[in-house]
Amino acid sequence: MKIPPAFLAVMAMIGCVSCATSGRPDPHASRISSVKTTAYTETEKDHLKHGRGTAEGTTLKYGNVRSAAADWSVFPVGTVFQIDGEPFMYEVDDYGSALVGTNTIDLYKPSKKAMKQWGARKVNIKVVKWGSFSRSLAIMKPRTNNNYIQRMVDRIERSWRS
Repeated sequence: MKIPPAFLAVMAMIGCVSCATSGRPDPHASRISSVKTTAYTETEKDHLKHGRGTAEGTTLKYGNVRSAAADWSVFPVGTVFQIDGEPFMYEVDDYGSALVGTNTIDLYKPSKKAMKQWGARKVNIKVVKWGSFSRSLAIMKPRTNNNYIQRMVDRIERSWRS
């Protein structure tokens, strides 16, 4: 798979040394320093219409593997990562309009209390498995009537043409 240059530029900007120096993500794992994270829950006003559903079409997870939302032109659907110091994994299975172009990852929490406790913080992550840009496009293309989804699609497609 060709890695979009925009993805590589973001990885270099946020400190993914193996991505920036090799010209592609390490297929085994990548460490990314100082990633901004926020939290969300399904009971927030802007998430109510989606309930416990994710953009991928699955149910929000909160167990050994937990759901996360991101800009899919940076962290494609299916990306699995671990936050340093935490025992569980996160999987990018959701996106959000406020995340596009921010390089922020939004972590799913099961309650507003847990969401507020997390707040916003910078963390170091280890990407265990990179997701798929082509799968991200397949999910998003039928939804491009939303501006923010169109922006993610355009960013991936522009990068693949470069």
